[in-house]
Amino acid sequence: MALTKRIIPCLDLKDGRVVKGVNFLGLRDAGDPVELAARYNEQGADEVVFLDITASKEARGIIIDVIERAADQLFLPLTVGGGIRSIADIREILRAGADKVSINTSAVQNPELISEGAVMFGSQCIVVAMDVRKNPEMRDGATPITMPDGAVVWYEVVIYGGSHPTGIDAVEWAKEAERRGAGEILLTSMETDGVKQGFDVAVTAAISDAVGIPVIASGGVGTLEHFYDGFLTGHADACLAASVFHFGEMTVKEVKEYLRDRGVAVRI
Repeated sequence: MALTKRIIPCLDLKDGRVVKGVNFLGLRDAGDPVELAARYNEQGADEVVFLDITASKEARGIIIDVIERAADQLFLPLTVGGGIRSIADIREILRAGADKVSINTSAVQNPELISEGAVMFGSQCIVVAMDVRKNPEMRDGATPITMPDGAVVWYEVVIYGGSHPTGIDAVEWAKEAERRGAGEILLTSMETDGVKQGFDVAVTAAISDAVGIPVIASGGVGTLEHFYDGFLTGHADACLAASVFHFGEMTVKEVKEYLRDRGVAVRI
């Protein structure tokens, strides 16, 4: 029996509220995170991701309160990311009621955090989030990825919300994250994020095929077909979206029914 594909709403949090913008700009309020998460729970979401985009130590108490409220009311797995820099941070988030933590910049800067977190809390708790950007100038040692137009490129890992290139090859970083014990990869292509033209299926497929752990496609959903492409062409194990759910363009139930009717195994 085929493993079911997951649909995951992502809630970006700022000062305890859900916000959404395009390319990290023009943020607008989208509601209370626990109320939205409860709605997605009713619609049949497989998981929910909370991403604390302000994530300073001063604001950590706000996200802890949100996690605790959500854990009390929800019956689906909750992943929390943003500003998690240490084992102590991971422990605090999990104790508040999260099932998994998502680490991104801190994992690149300190890969031992993946290893230590996996040993201490279990691989199933550690999600490595990757923001990647297409680089058309091939270099020795980079993993070549062929685009739909035939161009050959490689993808570079970027950190600090996409503002700092690292020179790290995305496919190799995904492999290292898996070797160090990550349980999942959450992959966002900077070019497609927020523009609603579909997932970057080229890099999603390349990373999905290179690792043995689940890959969550993120960044670019605008239509029901984009979810189908993420699974069929991108070989993703899960698809994540935000604004199309928050602003009522589609429901999780509608997405799953669309996928089911096209032969994709989903939990209805």
